[in-house]
Amino acid sequence: MLERKYFFLAIFLIIINLVSCGAEMGSVVITKPDEYRQTYEAKEKIILKAIAGVFQDKKMGSNVTINQEKQTVETDYIVQGDWRTKSMARVRKINWKESEVVLSVFTEKKTKEGWEMRRLLEKNQYVNIFDTIELRIYEEMSKIE
Repeated sequence: MLERKYFFLAIFLIIINLVSCGAEMGSVVITKPDEYRQTYEAKEKIILKAIAGVFQDKKMGSNVTINQEKQTVETDYIVQGDWRTKSMARVRKINWKESEVVLSVFTEKKTKEGWEMRRLLEKNQYVNIFDTIELRIYEEMSKIE
C-alpha cells in the first residue's frame, strides 16, 4: 500500500517537472541520446522486469522487449503528433549484490528534413524514473518466495 503511494507520487512529480519546462522543452537538438546511470541492490532478472513494467506503465515506448541474454530492455517508437519516443536500458552486474542500470530515452521531433533528436528529459526527470524503477524492484522482489 505504501509503495503504491510512492509510485503515484513519483508519477505526479515527473508530470510536474515536464510541465514546468514549458516552452523550452525539446528545444535542444542533440546528436546522441543522453545516458544516465543508477546502481541497485538486486539481481539483473528482477531489475529487467521492473524496468519493463515502468516503461509500459509510463508509455515510454511501445512493444516493450526484455533481452535476457544481452541484459537489456528496449521499446519501439511511440508516435504522438510531431514527436516520437523510445526507451532503452542496459543492466550490468557489478558484484554479487549490485547491478548498474544505464537508461536512455530517445525523443525525436519531426521536421522538414526528417526526424531530429531532441533533449526532452533533464537529469531530474531521469532521477524520478530511477526512483520509480526502484519502487518497482521492491514490488518484484516481494513477489518472489
